[in-house]
Amino acid sequence: MADLLTIDELPDGFNYPPEFIRVVELGLTSLEPWWIINVDLLRSLNRALATAYPERHLALFAKRENRDDVACWDLAAGDVAVVHVGASPGCEQRGARFPNFNAWLRQAIEDLIEHGG
Repeated sequence: MADLLTIDELPDGFNYPPEFIRVVELGLTSLEPWWIINVDLLRSLNRALATAYPERHLALFAKRENRDDVACWDLAAGDVAVVHVGASPGCEQRGARFPNFNAWLRQAIEDLIEHGG
């Protein structure tokens, strides 16, 4: 199983959703072009996001390999957002939002199919 943030490192009041834990436990962490991030890079990117976008309350979980995009739970909105790392504040939101992790996962699988073809 991929190493994830500890409960003490997660944002206050946030826990990983059970469906996310299940995907990680099954080892489904490399869904090219998306991959679920291991703990060291996760810590680093979380710090970078918090510094770049202090008004956003994000819990990062995946990175797209061919872009500077990351998938995060948007704790204020209660959904999953794709954020472009390095974009100016206010311009970081990238594309569609997803109501939950499973909706994001469906799109990640579609991206996997397109990426492999």
